Amino acid sequence: MAAEPPAPTVGQSQGDPWWTGPMLANSAATLPRGHFLIEPYLYDVTATHSNSFGSLTYMQYGLADRLTVGLIPVFGYNKVSGGPNSSGVGLGDISVQAQYRLTQFHEGSWIPTIAFELQETFPTGKYDRLGNRPSDGLGSGAHTTTLQLNTQTYFRLANGRTLRMRFNVSQAYSNKVSVEDVSVYNTLEGFRGNAKPGSSFLANAAWEYSMTQRWVLALDVTYRHNRNTRVSGYNVLDPHGMQEPPSIRHNSGPSVAFGFAPALEYSWNANVGVLLGTRVVMGNRRTASTITPAIAINYVH
Repeated sequence: MAAEPPAPTVGQSQGDPWWTGPMLANSAATLPRGHFLIEPYLYDVTATHSNSFGSLTYMQYGLADRLTVGLIPVFGYNKVSGGPNSSGVGLGDISVQAQYRLTQFHEGSWIPTIAFELQETFPTGKYDRLGNRPSDGLGSGAHTTTLQLNTQTYFRLANGRTLRMRFNVSQAYSNKVSVEDVSVYNTLEGFRGNAKPGSSFLANAAWEYSMTQRWVLALDVTYRHNRNTRVSGYNVLDPHGMQEPPSIRHNSGPSVAFGFAPALEYSWNANVGVLLGTRVVMGNRRTASTITPAIAINYVH
């Protein structure tokens, strides 16, 4: 998640809470100039017949007081029931991001901290020509641009504790991808064609309740809408030996997914904290149900 500068005092005289941030929602705050944040996540995306173990690390730097830039490398390993697992730990798609803060929350004002975030994801992960190991697919093959608006505000509760709330919305767009053979787009050996991932809209609301200065309860609630992903091409290994094999076309159709992620935060001091949480995605006709336990260490300097 994004930087965690000192929080405004909102009635907690016994010590401002040391937030680490909820599991999913990025912060609208930016790092002070010259400061940095490192937050590695370890997680396991558990589905009906697979486990996707992964690591994701936010590495951010305060380029200016209102501008934070960052890098997000991803690594993964897939374990599949009834099929070959990944051949080893592999690199996923890497993202770079920049966040510019527009406003800053001040106690007594209704205006939250608001920031605009731009993220570009590069296709560094393997996604096609997977042979007999489809589980080696850890990327999308696409350049993806994500535009996001982040907000963050604080509330004083009747018991003197602080409630922090975030509400973020984002829209992601991907380019067309050339695809060969076995791929993450469910194509088979001999396939030649392309895939066009559909755009994706995400809304994420999150709340953090400060039980003490060190202990915080957090909850994310998410809504995601993915548009149709289109795959088209032909198979050069057509068993009928046709000079012009019939075209292959596949549409995933749009999908909607709801999820939530409760978490517990603990901070040793204002600079170092840990988060334990679980993301739950509720499945439907076009969305697989998943449960993702995760642990993250948050360090700000």
